[in-house]
Amino acid sequence: MGRSWVVSILYSPRLASPNTMRTLPLWLKLSFTLWMMIWVPAIFLERGAENFLWFCDVANFLLLVAVWAESSLLISSQAVGVLLIQLCWAFDFFVRCVAGFHPLGATAYMFDPTRPIYLRGLSLFHLVVPVLLVWLLVRLGYHRRGWVLQVGIAWLVLPMSYLLTNPERNINWLWRPFGIEQVWVSPGLYFWVCMLAYPVILYLPSHFLLRRWARRSKRVRLVG
Repeated sequence: MGRSWVVSILYSPRLASPNTMRTLPLWLKLSFTLWMMIWVPAIFLERGAENFLWFCDVANFLLLVAVWAESSLLISSQAVGVLLIQLCWAFDFFVRCVAGFHPLGATAYMFDPTRPIYLRGLSLFHLVVPVLLVWLLVRLGYHRRGWVLQVGIAWLVLPMSYLLTNPERNINWLWRPFGIEQVWVSPGLYFWVCMLAYPVILYLPSHFLLRRWARRSKRVRLVG
């Protein structure tokens, strides 16, 4: 009966580049696949499966699908979801390297000598993914409904993070925002705050900025 509905969605002309279905180089697809083949087992063995529920880790899996499917919708959703987070990570990392302190506290683990150096090295993908996302948006365009898809993804990932992970891991900062102990409301209420805060504080502003960039840029198409 032809392709499955999943394949049909991923390869829909409305989700991919309007000009061609083959705009990403094969070397990129193979390189990203090889990276995932190294990164996934290494993280799983050291940190366990729950670590993959971090939004930045979820983005890696979705980007793997996106680069092979050449889906502007998936790429746009991850740009909305993690581009700002990744840039904040990079800012915190570089300030620590230059000035010796963490303005956000997001990368303290990168300078923890008790953690294996190879594991910390694997976390440097946070510096590469923002560049990759911007380049992919230039190639495939920014999809108007990317933020809607990302809200749906977040509303799946956040409950899983809350129910299935150890609170001490603070996955997606559901217990300690920016590493600061949360004592103002109950953990259950704070979870619902996060369910609303991610879309309103992070995804919508990112969407408006990326859409504005696409409308004004001569290199980025606004699609969808």
